[in-house]
Amino acid sequence: MHRYRSHTCAALTEGDIGKEARLSGWCHRIRDHGGVLFIDLRDHYGMTQCVIDPDSKAFKLAETLRAEWVVKFDGKVRRRPEGTDNPELPTGKIELFIADIEVLGEAGELPMPVFGDQEYPEEIRLKYRFLDLRREKLHQNIMTRGAVVDSMRARMKKAGFFEFQTPILTASSPEGARDFLVPSRIHPGKFYALPQAPQQYKQLLMMSGFDRYFQIAPCFRDEDPRADRLPGEFYQLDLEMSFVEQEDVFAAMEPVITGVFEDFANGKPVTKKWPRIPFAESLRKYGTDKPDLRNPLVMQDVSEHFRGSGFKVFARMLEDKTNQVWGIPAPGGGSRAFCDRMNSWAQGEGQPGLGYIMWREGGEGAGPLANNIGPERTAAIRAQLGLKDGDAAFFVAGDPQKFWKFAGLARTMLGEELKLIDKDRFELAWIVDFPMYEYNEEDKKVDFSHNPFSMPQGGMDALQTQDPLTIKAFQYDIACNGYEIASGGIRNHKPAAMVKAFEIAGYGEETVVERFGGMYRAFQYGAPPHGGMAAGVDRIVMLLCGTNNLREISLFPMNQRAEDLLMGAPSEVTPKQLRELHIRLNLPQN
Repeated sequence: MHRYRSHTCAALTEGDIGKEARLSGWCHRIRDHGGVLFIDLRDHYGMTQCVIDPDSKAFKLAETLRAEWVVKFDGKVRRRPEGTDNPELPTGKIELFIADIEVLGEAGELPMPVFGDQEYPEEIRLKYRFLDLRREKLHQNIMTRGAVVDSMRARMKKAGFFEFQTPILTASSPEGARDFLVPSRIHPGKFYALPQAPQQYKQLLMMSGFDRYFQIAPCFRDEDPRADRLPGEFYQLDLEMSFVEQEDVFAAMEPVITGVFEDFANGKPVTKKWPRIPFAESLRKYGTDKPDLRNPLVMQDVSEHFRGSGFKVFARMLEDKTNQVWGIPAPGGGSRAFCDRMNSWAQGEGQPGLGYIMWREGGEGAGPLANNIGPERTAAIRAQLGLKDGDAAFFVAGDPQKFWKFAGLARTMLGEELKLIDKDRFELAWIVDFPMYEYNEEDKKVDFSHNPFSMPQGGMDALQTQDPLTIKAFQYDIACNGYEIASGGIRNHKPAAMVKAFEIAGYGEETVVERFGGMYRAFQYGAPPHGGMAAGVDRIVMLLCGTNNLREISLFPMNQRAEDLLMGAPSEVTPKQLRELHIRLNLPQN
């Protein structure tokens, strides 16, 4: 028999009854039932109930065992007593009657429990992550993550993509987030950077004649953390394709992402045919460029019903043609208490309030807005929004460029509060036609709104003849349940068009050559049309695991202050290390 085990803790079944077996694992839970000890033994694979009574020669040792001690049990497999089966476990019909025990590793007093999935302070969980990872839910999440990556990799290879690994030490990028810099010992005063994404390398692969590339790529950005973005590093399914248009990327990737979701949805419905929603339409209908389509609420422009009305606040706003009034339907929200609660919520968000109309029994509109605009306009709003008795509508007014984000938050809040969101499904969509440029109010200049390497719709002609703020790009995102899970575009592969695109944003050709010299040089020697995208592995796994925090699907994450509490990073280094790197510290004064 093997030194440590003949079976794993998930392997024994009724077919093994009467056989000798050896198990090794952690003491998950120990229960004393009238002198008989029941020990749930756990390993990576599962759990087996083990039993020992006072007649056993190993009983005295068994009494010393504590939670999370690592032990080896020898014994005989037997049928559990009638009525004590556990259908939740593969081993739920048997138990191991212990004959001999060996302690393989003692455990000190636990700083946090492993049994159960109760909440525990994050600081303790991250400092003792090796204990946290023993907990059933988190352990399963990590295994799901590995299986999701396997599914992605298999589907990409089946779709004709080839896996490559691009460099981790690279040049600093001037665009996007802050780089993590790595000092060079050999080249004093110079630094490498960890890649924010393999963007330039994957485009260079297309220049090099490779047709379809992918990798599960680590990316590094020195950004402030938040729940759906880990500090430091994250992983993405990165890909690029040559000789493609936007539709080709969609046709290649939609089955891959849909298939991955279907593999791990546990029977929850997954969108079969993804809608394609233009960016501007997404903002107008949902107040976001990553809409949660499980929420059925769709906002509409109801400006005409307030123009010239008795509600002077909105009527005066609408004298400026830039301004609009958007209506957000609220089925089932037609009570004074609910409307007042939403109004208080809006004030808590820094807004003056949230106007509303309620429709009670008999179809009459109620509330200050209804009283001011009259029954005809109130009825017209109700008809446009498709509302009935017992419903309400909420209104946001002003310049849509300034209020759309708040309107989107209000739509989400209404969907949650009125329990309109079907949480047991995955709704996927393409968001398309992103603007190529936006106006930067802070710097008073036109700037790139998304990815500067994207091809403008209309190509060079659009760059030369159109108002930059009207140019759309071949850029697209994938949205799922209120999260952006992928972003990509068709690339601007023509040197003259690339220079012109950067000129509009205030960068001269010399800047393009200086900052993107490798890629710009490659474009001079026969660049194929190409495009691709990157899907966030972490966010996809987060959604599939039913959590809203990336720390619940990552092995050893940092905390909100970008600290690794387990390994003690970031840490100070020795004077010798600094001298070797030709670095002197200039620390801030307290």
